[in-house]
Amino acid sequence: MQIPIRVAYQETDGQRRVHHANYLNYFERGRVEMLRELGISYRQLEDDGILLVVTEMNLQYHAAAEFDDVLTLTTEAIEVRPVRVKHRYRIHRDDDLIVQAWSTIAAVNREGKPCRLPPRMRELARAAERSS
Repeated sequence: MQIPIRVAYQETDGQRRVHHANYLNYFERGRVEMLRELGISYRQLEDDGILLVVTEMNLQYHAAAEFDDVLTLTTEAIEVRPVRVKHRYRIHRDDDLIVQAWSTIAAVNREGKPCRLPPRMRELARAAERSS
């Protein structure tokens, strides 16, 4: 799944480059939009007591993105388990790879204890995994 991102001024540092921490926000946006594209409401998951938490995040920076650049974020489910999903992200500016990353997202209940992902989410995430 791909979405465009235009770099906002407040996302940059004193050199007009995207501050490294903002990539995490981009990845969150990618996961939420991926769920939306699959017909799953992140808001409804939370209302139902299922919270998705980041348990692991790995990033590799390849180039700098700057204020007003238009980037393309690709988000893919690469592994689906009963309680967690692993994602891969790639951000490009045209043909240039800016950053790539991998995350593990786990489902927990309101008490913070691991819980199973809803069956529909596992099925749809697996379909996305197969198509990536």
